[in-house]
Amino acid sequence: MTERDTHRVIPLMDQRPNSLAVPAAAFDAATRIQANGLIADQRGRTLRDLRISVTDRCNFRCNYCMPKEIFDKDYAYLKHIDLLSFEEITRLARVFVAHGVEKIRLTGGEPLLRKNLEQLIEQLASLRTLAGEPLDITLTTNGSLLARKAQSLKDAGLQRVTVSLDGLDDAVFRSMNDVDFPVADVLEGIEAARAAGLGPIKINMVVKRGTNAQEILPMARRFKGSGMVLRFIEYMDVGATNGWRMNEVMPSAEVVKLIQSELPLVQLNASSPGETAQRWGYANASGAHDTEAGEIGVISSVTQAFCSSCNRARLST
Repeated sequence: MTERDTHRVIPLMDQRPNSLAVPAAAFDAATRIQANGLIADQRGRTLRDLRISVTDRCNFRCNYCMPKEIFDKDYAYLKHIDLLSFEEITRLARVFVAHGVEKIRLTGGEPLLRKNLEQLIEQLASLRTLAGEPLDITLTTNGSLLARKAQSLKDAGLQRVTVSLDGLDDAVFRSMNDVDFPVADVLEGIEAARAAGLGPIKINMVVKRGTNAQEILPMARRFKGSGMVLRFIEYMDVGATNGWRMNEVMPSAEVVKLIQSELPLVQLNASSPGETAQRWGYANASGAHDTEAGEIGVISSVTQAFCSSCNRARLST
C-alpha cells in the first residue's frame, strides 16, 4: 500500500466490550412478561405460531433439503457453544407467548439429535398463553430416533409429532433421504409415538416426480383409517443447494386426482386460520366424509403459495 493509498483508508476502532456478560438469572417459569399487544405485520397478519430450530444437524441427507454433496463431513455446522441454550430459547419463547403466540413447533435439522431436548420441552410446557391455556407444543422429526424417545418426550410435555416419511419402499425411501435407514424403523417410531399418546400424528411426504410419486397410493392405503393425517407436500425450491427443477414438481391437484381414482375424497374446511394444508376426507358411499377413514392434506407450496395467510415466525439457533 502506497502513502497515497493510506489516505483512502477509513480507520476503524473496535468498540466492543472486552467480554460479553452472561445473564446470571436462571430460568424462572413464574417470572411474568408484561403483554402489551399482539404481534402483527404490515398486512395485519397476527403471529400465532412459532417454529424453533434447535439444531442445524441431521442424520439424513434428503436431496430436497440437505444433499450429501453440500452437507458432507467437512460442512461447518454450528458448534454447541454457538447454539441458543435452552434457557435462552425459553426466554425468547416467553416473549412471543406474551404477545399472542399459542403454538410452538420444534424443528431442526433433526431436533431429536439435540441432547436433553426433553429439558427444553419441560420449560416450554410451563408457559401459558394469554388465555391461561397450555401451549400447543409439537415436534417435526424424521422418525429415526422416535422409537426410543417417544415416551420421554410425552412425559416432558410434548403433545404431538409430525413425522417425515417419503415412501414405504426401502429403495425409494433411500433415493429420497440418501442414507441406509429402513422404513420399518420409522414405522416403529410412529407406532411408539401413537402408544405414548403423541397424537393426532401427522405424516409428511414430499412428492418428487420421477423419484417417489409411485408411492402416493401405497401411502394413502397404508394410513387410511389409521387415525393419522397423511400430508403430501409439493417438492419446492429451498435455495441453490438442491438442484430444484419445476418439471420434478407434482402439483397437489394431480396428487388429489390420483388418489381419487381409487379412494374417493371430499374436500374439508380449514381447521384453523393460516393453515397451510388443504384438507380432504375419505368419502363414504353417500359421498360424505367418512370420519373413521380419516383424511389427507396437500400442501401446495409451489402451485398455490399460501404466504398471504402466514401467521408464523421461525427462530433459528
